[in-house]
Amino acid sequence: MAIDQQKLDAFLGKFVGDLGAAMHAATVVVGDQLGLYKALADAPLSAEGVAQKTGTDARYVLEWLSAQAASGYVQYNPENRQFSLSEEQALALTQEGSPAFIPGAFQIASAQFRALPKIMEAFKTGKGLGWHEHDAALFHGTERFFRPGYVANLVDNWIPALEGVAQKLQIGARVADVGCGHGASTVIMAQAFPNSSFTGFDYHGPSIERARDAAKQAGVEDRAKFEVAMAQDFPGNDYDFVTVFDCLHDMGDPVGASAHVKKSLAKDGTWMIVEPFANDRLEDNLNPVGRVFYSASTFICTPASRSQDKAMCLGAQAGEARMRDVVTQGGFKHFRRATETPFNLVYEARP
Repeated sequence: MAIDQQKLDAFLGKFVGDLGAAMHAATVVVGDQLGLYKALADAPLSAEGVAQKTGTDARYVLEWLSAQAASGYVQYNPENRQFSLSEEQALALTQEGSPAFIPGAFQIASAQFRALPKIMEAFKTGKGLGWHEHDAALFHGTERFFRPGYVANLVDNWIPALEGVAQKLQIGARVADVGCGHGASTVIMAQAFPNSSFTGFDYHGPSIERARDAAKQAGVEDRAKFEVAMAQDFPGNDYDFVTVFDCLHDMGDPVGASAHVKKSLAKDGTWMIVEPFANDRLEDNLNPVGRVFYSASTFICTPASRSQDKAMCLGAQAGEARMRDVVTQGGFKHFRRATETPFNLVYEARP
């Protein structure tokens, strides 16, 4: 076998970058959970200063800060041996809910590592792994990772891209948010449209409890209710607006879910489907965004679908053509891509 040394060196260079990123991910979780990033948000500090401010050990903090500086997540000044955050780093690492907030994504990554034994068994048996069977870091990380995108886009961009929906919500509409998780999307809509009523549904009981707490903390518990229910049989009829955020591809029977949404809608109702950005062909998804979503789908989305009846296993990179097929099989006549971001596709479906 003839080895091209330049190609080998290039691949090993990629390996070093990937290994560093993988090992760095755990340090981000530590910095987020212990408040180490936030300690640097106001002014530069030495390792001792960060340790004192956070009640942690200075030697560990120095090693952690060194790793962050090597990764480009903090700045280091060798003249005074202090560390700091740029404004951009502070926005992304310390400001919960900002459009650029990223620590939640690393919680998701940590949950994937914790799921390794179960996933390897699933590879051997072909069985699924339900959402509820993952470590709780997945539930919290998913909320924290997706919420900034919803804050930035849901009210100002996504809903206005749908025909007549914003006006209905302003006047007063009945809304079902299916697969709501911790309720971030439901609460954001309830805050923006006080004349409308919202019910979030999710099969995961602990997430529904968390969503109820979130609604209470946001002061919208009077118009944002939450119930445990599956996408295929959630209660209620004549909804003006139904939403599903980043979860239709996780379902074992997305066609059945689509049919139930159609049944639950008013005649002039609208279904908004938010999905991870994906092109229709695999070769067109071989890019950094596709890499993230395919990796997450291997551990989370595909096993979740495999654990349910029908097990359609769309995956997180299903693409528009497959989503159109699922929704139209469910009985919808109208389906279109309403808008998009680098990370999301937003579809509008109407009976």
